[in-house]
Amino acid sequence: MIGVRLVQKVSSTRAFAKVAPHVIPALDRAVHRLTRGKVLLSAQMLPGVILTSTGARSGLPRRAPLACMPEEGGGSWILVGSNFGRTGHPAWTGNLLARPDAEISWKGRDVPVTAVLLTGEERAAVWKALLAFWPPYATYQDRVERQIRLFRLIPRS
Repeated sequence: MIGVRLVQKVSSTRAFAKVAPHVIPALDRAVHRLTRGKVLLSAQMLPGVILTSTGARSGLPRRAPLACMPEEGGGSWILVGSNFGRTGHPAWTGNLLARPDAEISWKGRDVPVTAVLLTGEERAAVWKALLAFWPPYATYQDRVERQIRLFRLIPRS
């Protein structure tokens, strides 16, 4: 597991927070498109989805490759609005707040979902599980004054 620890250490640095948002999503989108939704590069370390949400202001579809934490039982996913530990909330979180119905591409399958912003005790319990799942989230939270948004994605019928 040295590789995982090294990636966790690197992903906790400020340099990573500056570079990664410009490189990782572009690579993920390209590989996802080339493999017809079957592969995300970033998912080699963490599970990932391609989120298609509706722009809060534009009303247009917006796609974002994101790490996720699948919940036990496989029926829902947690998305973390960490923005790599940068100061502002990522745009996709604002889109989900305005229009919670979205779609994810999960392992090559398109799944319609509804996003629920987690708060209070429910958020605290999920945050604890997230830190066990990917410890760098603690560094991201320490770096910013905002509370990192957590969303549960629940499949729609």
